[in-house]
Amino acid sequence: MRTGAAAGYQGYLHEAVYYRSAGELLAVAVPFLLGGVEAGEPTVVALGEEHAGLVREATGGDPRITYLAGGEMYARPASAIRAYRSLLVDHVAAGAGQIRIIGELAAPAFGPTWDWWARYESAINHAYDDFPLWSMCAYDANRTPPHVLRDVARTHPSVAEPGGRRRSPSYTDPTTFLLEPRPQPDDPVQRTRPVAELIDPLPAAARQAVRGADPGTLPAGALDNLVIAVSEVVTNAIRHGQAPVLMRLWTGADRMVVTVSDRGPGPKDPFAGLLPRTDGEPGGLGLWLTHQLCDFVTVDRRDTGFTIRLVAGGL
Repeated sequence: MRTGAAAGYQGYLHEAVYYRSAGELLAVAVPFLLGGVEAGEPTVVALGEEHAGLVREATGGDPRITYLAGGEMYARPASAIRAYRSLLVDHVAAGAGQIRIIGELAAPAFGPTWDWWARYESAINHAYDDFPLWSMCAYDANRTPPHVLRDVARTHPSVAEPGGRRRSPSYTDPTTFLLEPRPQPDDPVQRTRPVAELIDPLPAAARQAVRGADPGTLPAGALDNLVIAVSEVVTNAIRHGQAPVLMRLWTGADRMVVTVSDRGPGPKDPFAGLLPRTDGEPGGLGLWLTHQLCDFVTVDRRDTGFTIRLVAGGL
């Protein structure tokens, strides 16, 4: 049974919370969480350490509220979706009629990697819609960049405020938002000459190029992950894109950047990469693995073709 603002609601109720002080955040978060506790609903906090501490104090340390490490949950968008879906499946299997979650992204997400987090915020409107979930995503209106706030308004159907809520007039359906052209600025290392440039490469040649360009400074496992991701993306481009396929590779002191482009329109599935395909659509699993393995992934759809950029290492 659904309770609170979600009473009678079907599927996922996804709300943004804009706050300018800790008091404003608590004014929304505390009634939301205590309402869940009183209704016997699984109630979860996935805020950063500072805000989680404030919430814990304001709710009297109620043991019925579960606290997750926000930084761990939001390591990568596709991983976050996988982890949350697993959590939701467990709660529903245990008989939950509604689950409440409040979370927040760490400030670094609003920098160069914001695009894939914007795609995450849009995609979860679909990814969680088969669960009785009511969640709130908290954003500090003082510190969040204006372009991020614009995307937040377009990816959250409603806004929670002390004592009520309102619809977001700029909300955009995920099937539209995720297929919009979202050209991304170049990574700084892309301003240098590529260390490798291959036309219509076989996956083996692509893998060899990545290994041969290893700067020796990537975190453990990052090179192997990038090799797998590049192989998957090149294979998809050859099989499902339009020739020519162009792969470029750059290295920096702390990271590697690879782009793979072709003349095709890119995947038809707006959720490609963020959700695994279950209907047999070609290329879906490879893109999903890529989003799990890399530290940052962007997709760029233009009239001239489709480009995916993979980053391993520091940002």
